[in-house]
Amino acid sequence: MNDISGTTALVTGASRGFGRAIAAHLSQAGARVVGVARDRERLEELSGTLGDGFTPVAADASDPVVAGQLIDAYRPRTLVLAAGASPLARPLQRQTWETFSRNWEVDVRQVFHWAREALLAPLDPGSVVIAFSSGAALMGSPLSGGYAGAKATIRFIAGYAADESARAGLGIRFTSVLPRLTPATDLGAMAVAGYAARQGIPVAEYVAGQGPVLTPDQVAKAVAGLAADPEYDRDAYLLTADGLRPAG
Repeated sequence: MNDISGTTALVTGASRGFGRAIAAHLSQAGARVVGVARDRERLEELSGTLGDGFTPVAADASDPVVAGQLIDAYRPRTLVLAAGASPLARPLQRQTWETFSRNWEVDVRQVFHWAREALLAPLDPGSVVIAFSSGAALMGSPLSGGYAGAKATIRFIAGYAADESARAGLGIRFTSVLPRLTPATDLGAMAVAGYAARQGIPVAEYVAGQGPVLTPDQVAKAVAGLAADPEYDRDAYLLTADGLRPAG
C-alpha cells in the first residue's frame, strides 16, 4: 500500500455525487486535493468544508486546454476522472443525435484528453489514473441514449492507456471503475425512477430488487484503496456495495 497523505490528487466532477465524496475522502486522508467542476458555488462550499488542503478550480473538465494546463500545474499522483453529463432519460425513438451523443461529447472526451495528457507529460512513475465508467457498460442502458456505449468506451480508453504506459515503461497505472446503478446520486436516482416506471413498479420495489445500495461514501473508500494499492492492476473493476472486483 502507498500512503496518499501529502501527495496531490486531482478529481474532476468534484462538486457533486461520487466526485464530491471522493474529493472529500482523499482530503481527509491527507492528500492535497484539486477539485475541478463547472459549478463554482458548489466547489466553494466544499472548499469551506475541507479547508486549505482543497483547491477549487471552476472549469470544464472536457476542455483539452484545461486538462493540459492542470496536469502541468499540479502533476497529480492520483487523477480521478469522475465528471460526466446527465443523459436525457428517454427511450431510443425519443432521442435526437445531439441528446444521444451527449455522454460521448462530455464523458468520453474528458477521459480521452486527460489520459492523453497523463501519458504525454508524463505523470511520475507510481501515479494512477482512475476513470469512471459504469455498470451500464456491461448491462446496457436503454433509457439513457448513448450513455452505456460511452461508458464502455471509457473502459477501453483506460485499457489502451495502460498498454501505452507499459510499452513506454512509464509506470503509470490506468484503470476504470464501473459502479453499479444506485439511487444515492442525482443521476442514479433519475435512472432508477425511469426504470421503475418502465417496469410499472414503485421505486422502492425496484431498488429492493437490486440488492444493497452502493453509497458515495463506499465509492470514495473503494477509490482511495484502489489509488493506494498497486496490486489493483487490472484495467477495469466493477464496484458494488460489496466492494471492487475485476470486471468480466
